[in-house]
Amino acid sequence: MTAPAQVRYDDVLRVWREADEIPAIEHAWLYDHLMPIFGDPDGPAFEGWTLLAALAASTRRLRLGVMVTSNRFRPPALLAKIATTVDHVSGGRLDFGIGVGSRPGHPLARREYAAHGLPFADSADAVASLAEACTVVRRLWTEREPFDFHGAHHRLTGAFGSPEPVQRPHPPLLIGGRSSATLRVVAEHADLWNIPGGDIDDAVSRSALLDRYCAEIGRDPAAITRSIHLPVSYDAPGAGRAAVAEAVGAGFRHIVLGLPAPWPPGVARWVSDEVIGAAAA
Repeated sequence: MTAPAQVRYDDVLRVWREADEIPAIEHAWLYDHLMPIFGDPDGPAFEGWTLLAALAASTRRLRLGVMVTSNRFRPPALLAKIATTVDHVSGGRLDFGIGVGSRPGHPLARREYAAHGLPFADSADAVASLAEACTVVRRLWTEREPFDFHGAHHRLTGAFGSPEPVQRPHPPLLIGGRSSATLRVVAEHADLWNIPGGDIDDAVSRSALLDRYCAEIGRDPAAITRSIHLPVSYDAPGAGRAAVAEAVGAGFRHIVLGLPAPWPPGVARWVSDEVIGAAAA
């Protein structure tokens, strides 16, 4: 995971190209913020999906995505078209990450909506909007005839998706979040579920709640891959190794390692040797 803020484009490209040559690194991610949420609040931040398309064209192996797209930023039909385009550019390597959007209590995240003229719905409406968005995106990826959609939050007339994604029936859908309301959306729609790490007991508890929600709707909980984001410290790789081992032991199979910027030379090789390989040994 390389947050595209407080860095240059060449920096991100360097790390992704290096990671693309290291088999132990299976996937790479950006985040979706229009302004920095850490460091200099007036510093640079790149738009995630545009940058992802450029990186998809500059890599050959990595699965890739945005962890996670703010559903508040783009209408779902437009987002489905953007994602389909990236799936084609990448040759079918996209994992489609989406979530409710920024936490209301994070001032540096909240300001980007006002700065870009975007509405910020309250949490209940935002979760309901996410559920509708997942339905719209999936239908645009899988249905061949135009359709209308009349939801409480999204309305489409004569909607259709062409071209269809490279991946069939569609790119894997990853939903990020930890609230109980979001986990109900995960249970219904997600192929992968991601939670920010740091408190493994909470992650395990949320995973068990997801199991329960799956059972309530008759879905096999094992159908949803459990994913966790874990921060990495260049000064203390042992802590990263321990966190990976703990997460794997708790049932998480999709491990996302957050690499803090600035990224030192050879950082992808370093994280492969010092964290991934050592944790697996």
